[in-house]
Amino acid sequence: MIKAENIHKSYNSLEVLKGINISIQKREIVSIVGASGAGKSTLLHILGTLDKADKGNLVINNFSIDRLSEKKLSEFRNKHIGFVFQFHHLLPEFTALENICIPAFIAGVSKKTAIKKAEQLLELLSISERAHHKPSELSGGEQQRVAVARALINNPDIIFADEPSGNLDSKSSDELHKLFFSLRDKLNQTFVIVTHNKELADMADRKLIIRDGVLFNS
Repeated sequence: MIKAENIHKSYNSLEVLKGINISIQKREIVSIVGASGAGKSTLLHILGTLDKADKGNLVINNFSIDRLSEKKLSEFRNKHIGFVFQFHHLLPEFTALENICIPAFIAGVSKKTAIKKAEQLLELLSISERAHHKPSELSGGEQQRVAVARALINNPDIIFADEPSGNLDSKSSDELHKLFFSLRDKLNQTFVIVTHNKELADMADRKLIIRDGVLFNS
């Protein structure tokens, strides 16, 4: 699903990633842990094509990312990759259903088809009754489930999650962690999760540690 080789990234004189190599298989749930500032989010953003490495090769689902133009890369990201972030990034003026549909509309999916898929995801994530509520009317856990549904709307090959439970209480965190594994089983989904949450990290199929810009198996 993903193969990254010799990934380097620096910001000015600060070398953040020092030759990262990683392979991730379909249906695998991989957690990445490490101290603050170790480069976890930088690595996630490069693997998710939100940022570019200074050096190295990245292949996702047999696509060589380095060879894609900016336009093609945006199209690839929209269709093949889903993102879940700590602070949800839901648009406040839209309902839960509308927020979920946005990536599908960007991909050119018809309104009828997008709404049907969004409704299916709301049901799958057990928040159908919140479909027409705006983010301000949802709990933190409900907002994060909407964000997960939005990440899933285009049937992505892989979902990248950056501290997905970092802004949730312990009960909502536990529910979200179990949800990831349920989605893997039901949808054959692949997850790469950056987290400080030890419980979530330890639940993953594989836990990787980033230290001083280098990746280690736990």
